[in-house]
Amino acid sequence: MPRVFSGIQPTGEPHIGNYFGAMRNYVALGEQYGKNSIYCVVDLHAPTNPAAFDPALLAARTLDMAVANFAAGLDPQKVIFFVQSHVREHAELGWLFTLLTPVGELERMTQYKDKAQKLESTPAGLLMYPVLQAADILLYKADTVPVGEDQVQHIELTREIARKFNHAYGETFPEPRAVLAEGALRIPGVDGQGKMSKSKGEASTLGILEPLESIWQKLRVAPTDPARVRRTDPGDPDKCLVGDYHKLFSDAETVAEVYAGCRTAGIGCVDCKKKLMVGIGAHLGPIQERAAALQADPDYVRDALAQGAREARAIAQPIMEEARERVGFLRL
Repeated sequence: MPRVFSGIQPTGEPHIGNYFGAMRNYVALGEQYGKNSIYCVVDLHAPTNPAAFDPALLAARTLDMAVANFAAGLDPQKVIFFVQSHVREHAELGWLFTLLTPVGELERMTQYKDKAQKLESTPAGLLMYPVLQAADILLYKADTVPVGEDQVQHIELTREIARKFNHAYGETFPEPRAVLAEGALRIPGVDGQGKMSKSKGEASTLGILEPLESIWQKLRVAPTDPARVRRTDPGDPDKCLVGDYHKLFSDAETVAEVYAGCRTAGIGCVDCKKKLMVGIGAHLGPIQERAAALQADPDYVRDALAQGAREARAIAQPIMEEARERVGFLRL
C-alpha cells in the first residue's frame, strides 16, 4: 500500500486555498490509506520566511491548523497527524541531506527566488527549505505526496536527493511522486493580487474559520472583471475571481445562472457576490461549527497531536537509525 505524506505551514490563518488545495485531499487519501496517511503541521518550516513568521503566534497558529484540519473532516484516529517539531528526526535527516544537495540546485528553486527577492537579507534556512521538506517526506519512506502545483519542483528535488543518498550509501529511500488534487484550481487571492497565500497576509485570504461577516466584508470590495465599469456593462466571469470562487462553493445551477448573468449584464457584481455568500455559508458553516467544538476542548486536540507524534516517531526512529548506519555513524 502506498504511504502518503504531506505537511502544511502554520504561518497564517488556514484559508480556502489550503482547504481546496490540500485539506480535502488529505481527507480523501486518509479514508483510502488509513494510518499509511501521514500529515503534519510543519512548524520548523515557518521561521524560514521572516516576512511571514511571527514567533508570538506560532503555537496558537499550529493549534489552529490542527483544528482546521480536524474540522474539515480529517480523523486523527484514522490517520497520523502531528506537529513536525515533536519528531526531532526531521531536523537530523534534513542535515544529512544538506550534505548531498548542491547550492546551485537550491538557488534554482522558483519559490526561493520569489521569496528571496522580497528580503533585504536572505536566511540560509529559506534556501534549505526544500531539503528539510525532502527529509519530512523520506523520513517515513513516503512514496505519495499530495501537493499544490507550486510544490512539484520541490518533489522533483526530493527524488534527486533520494537518488543521491541511495547512490552514496546504498538503497534506502524511495523516489516519491507528487499527487495533485484532481480538478484543483489555482485559487486567486481576494485582493486580486495573484494566488491566495498566507504569506501575503489576511487581505489576500478567506479563512475557513473566519467569521462569515468578515468574509462578506472582503468579498464586498473584492475586484471583479475590470470590463464591468457600469452595472449595464457585460463581463467575463472567467476573468473574475468571484467567478472562480463560485466554481468552488456554488452548485452547478447557480454557477450557470451567475455566469450567464455576468456575460449579459443580467446580474450585478454585488448580487453575484451575495449569491456566492450563500454557497460559502453552506460550505463553511458546518466546518466552523465543528471547529468551535474542538476549540472548546483543547485537551482533545493536544492529545490527538501527542498520539500522532508517538505514531510518527515509531516509524521515523528506525528509518533514521538505518540512515545513520548507512552514513557510518558510531553506534553505542
